[in-house]
Amino acid sequence: MHIAVIGGTGRIGSQVVDILTSRGHRAVPHALSTGLDLLSGRGVTEGLRGADVVVNVTSSPTFDDRAAAFFRTTMDNLLRTAVAEDVGHAVLLSIVGVDRVPELAYYRAKTMQEDILKSAPVPYSIVRSTQFFEFIDTVLSWTSDERTVRLPATPIQPIAAADVARAVADVSVGEPLRGTRDVAGPEVFTLDELGRIVLAAHHDTRTVVTDASAGMFAAVPGDALIPRPGAVIAPTHFRDWSARVPVR
Repeated sequence: MHIAVIGGTGRIGSQVVDILTSRGHRAVPHALSTGLDLLSGRGVTEGLRGADVVVNVTSSPTFDDRAAAFFRTTMDNLLRTAVAEDVGHAVLLSIVGVDRVPELAYYRAKTMQEDILKSAPVPYSIVRSTQFFEFIDTVLSWTSDERTVRLPATPIQPIAAADVARAVADVSVGEPLRGTRDVAGPEVFTLDELGRIVLAAHHDTRTVVTDASAGMFAAVPGDALIPRPGAVIAPTHFRDWSARVPVR
């Protein structure tokens, strides 16, 4: 099977390519560095030519209101070409609970991106993932100083990026879902609890202060980021992962 992976040189995309290649598929990574610009449309026709499946794991360069224009333009360019090139399956990586957090501009934009895909004539699958283990350090940095890390008690069920990549690869070689599959890690934490675990693991003496107004995830209502029943639960536990790949 010929699978074009848009965003195929990034954290998730490169692993998707490796997994599919190891399974005997022709997985081709595409990105700005390979000559494909999904925003301008440059190289998209060449990238999708002959592909059975296109996988889109790209992200907007910003988390603000500009994300909507990015996702609209890139999806229009991708789907118009997928139709012209007779691609039989379009796979999109999205976020668990993305349609339950309208307060966040990036989540509104991702919901719009999903809706564009759903309305297109190309058979589709959407894989929604919870927050990656690898991004936890970045989340902590948003509201930290030399003495404290301020975090809300937002429930999350984080997942290893490698498990996300496997889920995307599995879906891309199957029949189109014509729907959504949630994937998540095996454990639920509150974000402030997870912050304390990370700091303790790295002997960081800063104090985590629970602050309902701190950072982007303060806008998340209740358990909106927790997957609903029926989600695929990945095997990797956060503490096991962090022992092998320390959060920096």
